[in-house]
Amino acid sequence: MEKVNLAEKFSRFRDCWQPKIVGELNDSYVKLARLSGEFIWHKHEAEDELFLVMKGTLRMKVLEDGREREIRIDPGEFLIVPRGVEHLPMASEEVQVMLLEPKSTVNTGDLRNERTVEKLEWI
Repeated sequence: MEKVNLAEKFSRFRDCWQPKIVGELNDSYVKLARLSGEFIWHKHEAEDELFLVMKGTLRMKVLEDGREREIRIDPGEFLIVPRGVEHLPMASEEVQVMLLEPKSTVNTGDLRNERTVEKLEWI
C-alpha cells in the first residue's frame, strides 16, 4: 500500500490521448491522461467512465436521444459517461484528467484506429 502523488505521475509523460495506469481498484484501473485538441466520437457498450479534471477545462460532447449537447468540466469536477452514450472529449488547451474505468475499457471504445491504445503502460 503506497500513496500516489498525481503531480509526480503527470510529470512522467507528455503525450496526449495515451492513458497511463497509476492504480488498480477492484476490477477497475485508475488512469491519468493528458488531453489536447479533439478526440473521436465513440462509445463503450459495457463500461461507464469517470473523467475527473485535475487541470484545464474539458469539454465533452454527448449524443443522448438523438440530440447533441456539450458539457464543460472544470478542475475539481467530474463527469460520468454512462455505457452506451456516444461522446467526444475536447480540450482547447491541455487538460489533465484522472479516469476511473473497468479494466476492459479501451480508450476508443467501439472503434479501432490509430488512436487506439491496446496495451496500457503503468507509471
